[in-house]
Parts: sequence; C-alpha cells; structure tokens
Amino acid sequence: MNFILQLHGDVRWLVALAALLTIIKYAVGLLGKTSYQRIDRTLFSITMGLFDLNLVLGLILLVGLGGGLPANRLEHAVTMILAVAVMHSSARWRKSGSSAAKFRNGLLTVLVALVLVFVGVTRLRGGWMF
Repeated sequence: MNFILQLHGDVRWLVALAALLTIIKYAVGLLGKTSYQRIDRTLFSITMGLFDLNLVLGLILLVGLGGGLPANRLEHAVTMILAVAVMHSSARWRKSGSSAAKFRNGLLTVLVALVLVFVGVTRLRGGWMF
C-alpha cells in the first residue's frame, strides 16, 4: 500500500501540471481566437486520463485501508470523485460547437475540476506539501 500511496501522491503533481498547461493553452486559444485542433483535444484527454489514474489509485487506497477511515479521507475521496465527474462532463460539448465554445467550456471545466482537487487535497493533513 505504501507504493500506491506514494504513486498517488506523485501523480497529483502530474495532474496539477497537466491541468495548468491545459488552462494556459485553452486561454491562449480562446483569447487568440484560434481554431480548436487535435493537439487541444489530446492535451485535454491527457489531463483527464491523469485525473482518472489518480482516482483509481485513490480508490485502491480507500478500499485497501478498509473501514473506519477518518472523515477527512472520505471528504477527500468524495471531492475527487466530483472533480473527475466534472472533467468527464466535457463529453457533452467536445464534438459540437465552435472553437471558441470548446476552448471556453474546456477552460471552465478544467478550472472547476482543479479547484475541487485543491479543496480535496487541503482536506488531508499536510495538504499540497506532503
């Protein structure tokens, strides 16, 4: 379990980095009025994949640690599930709409999910630093 816990903690930095890159790319695309391209979709997919990976690792930890978990860990789990659900809500708009709408919706989706991740991580002892 220690290996999975360490991996779960390390992947959070990849989630944060990918989300930040996606936010920057989508903001530039929206403000620059560029067309939504394959690289934009790929970047979003990578970000969502990292969210999914970390959720699976977290669920393994949740099940592996068993019952009697402190409330803050359960709050963390619920918040992270919500963040992943927000990321997957993007399926509604990804295949339709203008480039500006795709950039705007993607930007808002990643921002909301990242805020949820931040809230969920700070619920744990140590927050982002440990």
